Amino acid sequence: MKKFFLSLILISFCLVPAVFAQQTTVTTESEIYYVNVTINRVYPYRMGYVILYQGSNYLTHEAYIPFDWFDGTDSKAELITLRPGREWPSMSVYYLRGEFHHVKLRLRERSHQTWGLMPPWVDIDHYFIGVEEIWLQF
Repeated sequence: MKKFFLSLILISFCLVPAVFAQQTTVTTESEIYYVNVTINRVYPYRMGYVILYQGSNYLTHEAYIPFDWFDGTDSKAELITLRPGREWPSMSVYYLRGEFHHVKLRLRERSHQTWGLMPPWVDIDHYFIGVEEIWLQF
């Protein structure tokens, strides 16, 4: 009988930490989220990319992504070349705790119809200077 109670106490000591370990709070919401938009046109410019994307009600909006965002290990932008297929170019903007974190451009090769040419006389340098974040308009 002593062995039975001793083994019962030993088992209860083994199970008690497992019961308390299950009482930790589990967060179901992520601190990072993204917004994905369809790209209508991409214009390479001497300081970066001008992206025309589709917002709500099929309105077109602009985003300016400087080339220096693509440099370094902690870059703010990533360019992903899509393989041939049916996937249309898109832009995903990631936010961490409500603040801009980084952007991913999924683009086709330069011969795709979404690429355009910026006329050489256009001067939009001021849109690329000091850009620190992207906030999408809908």
